[in-house]
Amino acid sequence: MSKLWIQNGRVIDPESGRDEQADVLLVGGVVEAVGSVSKTAANGAEVIDATGLIVSPGLIDIHVHCREPGHEEEETIATASAAAVAGGFTAICAMPNTHPPADDDTAMHYVLQRSVQAGLARVLPVGCLTKGRDGKELAEIGTMRAAGAVGFTDDGDGLADSKLMQRALQYATMFETVVMQHCQESALAGGAMNSGPTAVRLGLGGIAASGEEIMLRRDIELARYAGARYHAQHISSAGSMGLIRRAKYDGVQITAEATPHHLLLTDAACMGFDSNYKMNPPLRTARDVEALREGVANGTVDCLATDHAPHAVEEKALEFALAPFGIIGLECALGLYVKALVQSGYVDWPILIDRMTFGPAKIIGRDDLGRLAEGKAGDVTLIDPKTRWTVKVDAFRSKARNCPYDGMKLTGRAVATIVNGEVKWRL
Repeated sequence: MSKLWIQNGRVIDPESGRDEQADVLLVGGVVEAVGSVSKTAANGAEVIDATGLIVSPGLIDIHVHCREPGHEEEETIATASAAAVAGGFTAICAMPNTHPPADDDTAMHYVLQRSVQAGLARVLPVGCLTKGRDGKELAEIGTMRAAGAVGFTDDGDGLADSKLMQRALQYATMFETVVMQHCQESALAGGAMNSGPTAVRLGLGGIAASGEEIMLRRDIELARYAGARYHAQHISSAGSMGLIRRAKYDGVQITAEATPHHLLLTDAACMGFDSNYKMNPPLRTARDVEALREGVANGTVDCLATDHAPHAVEEKALEFALAPFGIIGLECALGLYVKALVQSGYVDWPILIDRMTFGPAKIIGRDDLGRLAEGKAGDVTLIDPKTRWTVKVDAFRSKARNCPYDGMKLTGRAVATIVNGEVKWRL
């Protein structure tokens, strides 16, 4: 039986509130002990000296596009998993807008099988809300849930039909799962960047924050009526923050995520027509960035997620208006979060770790993940909070290169990623 003894690290476990120098012992792929570890219990264990490092529950990203099946030239489950562990992530959730869409139990089994074959990060499937993601008929939520789906979304498109959305939320309560929504009113989409002065100056069509907020407002009322768990994906506006905060206060079971780019960048980055700054929802204003950072700090934002979206080089080489939305970020996300949130003084390390571990684990209903406690999964990330490094996109393990952070200097990096008690990556 494998044993791994992590010694002398700063152990941060958000669930228990632990933040102290301690040891962690992993035996047979699970956490055996946290705190003081006896030499007898650790006999024969491989030792990792974590002096000066943060010992965290394995980082979790609940919003990743693996592109498999259908666009394996952009990314695969194996390469996304490799990128994940290089960024310190022990688990990622695969979005279902693949080709064909992941809308049945066979697709869920496929993702899990490919994850096992890759043998790196855990890749957890998210199923479509509607068949074929066409927004007309509910997908088989029950059978997908039984096959291992951890949530349901038509990510990439918001579910516009209010009656169908209400039914989806009601079905989700039956199967104790979460509905995740890409909040965008389709009638108000169609642009290339945030609607505002910068878009006017560049002559590009705009996407107003009102399109996000209108759908979010509707969904809050539907989730309230259904008593369902509802998760707002990649929220981008200050107005959305206000809606979510009030809904939480009113007892609606709503959670929300924020991405590195919406916490760091504004629509001014689009001035150079670089399509690596084109994403959906779009980069917005400094006011929105500040509101999102405050939302992470005060708990309005429950988790951080990359929305890792690989594209082929030739696609992103198109002119800005024609290029696809999305960027990659798994391998530099931790440093970006540190820059946006810790170095700017909005949160400390325990809060950041919470939003990257315990927070996302609660949303997807995986109480075995996101915790450093006896009997939980032996998923651990070791972080050097002081190391300085430079993002080098060409060295990424992802297949894609559509990342605007190349050359950016960051502080804080994962130095080892442990999944199921085994070291899967080490700097």
